[in-house]
Amino acid sequence: MTNGSDETRGGIQVISRAAAVLRSLKGQREGLSLGQISEKVGLPRSTVQRIVGALQAEQLVIAATPDRGIRLGPELSSLAESARIDVVEILHPYLAELGERTGETIDLAVFRARRMVFVDQIPSAHRLRAVSSVGEAFPLTTTANGKACLAKLSDHQVLDLLQHEQPERFADVGRRQHFLDEIAAVRAAKVAFDRDEHTDGISAIGASFFDLQGNLYAISIPTPSSRFARSEPKIVRELLKTLARIDKLEIVSGT
Repeated sequence: MTNGSDETRGGIQVISRAAAVLRSLKGQREGLSLGQISEKVGLPRSTVQRIVGALQAEQLVIAATPDRGIRLGPELSSLAESARIDVVEILHPYLAELGERTGETIDLAVFRARRMVFVDQIPSAHRLRAVSSVGEAFPLTTTANGKACLAKLSDHQVLDLLQHEQPERFADVGRRQHFLDEIAAVRAAKVAFDRDEHTDGISAIGASFFDLQGNLYAISIPTPSSRFARSEPKIVRELLKTLARIDKLEIVSGT
């Protein structure tokens, strides 16, 4: 049992060290020497040389130049492509369940180029409903999904995006601070609101999360304002419940 445990610990240590070597090469297009890798990972050069040799045999690292330097290899790209996660496909059943529980339209959008781009939608069964098109882009500062995403950013980033999207609001010190206070409240509550800001007659609630690749997504529930007030508590509760379930998935980052 002792020998088995020792072998297990040794195997885990080897994997951990190999992972450290691979991470040290991230972003190093010109490659690193064995000595540089050794310094970055805190391991003896001889140990690094053995690990690099094993990784080279699997094409996980390759020579950066004919005479010196090691960089990440082509096999990593192949593995990464195979492991690519389709967030939209995985989350669709969760959105469908949320739509059933609330009776409202459910949108999934991703933060792209200073806009929120819709990538999936579950339409409401109500005759009077809010529906947007997949592929449509919405602003950040007047929408529930946009404000939910802004809450994941720093105040400096928030102000930069506010200045780009609403320069007149940014120029007014009072209105600028009021917006920062609103985003701070979103961070605390984990939900953001749009009450007839983006579209008259439509209110919405949104919540956001990062995937493992650092993409920022938001789930939003747009509702005709005529029934938003009475349904708001339930919508908030159900959205937070869904967000908690999504947070447990291995496709979501807490960062």
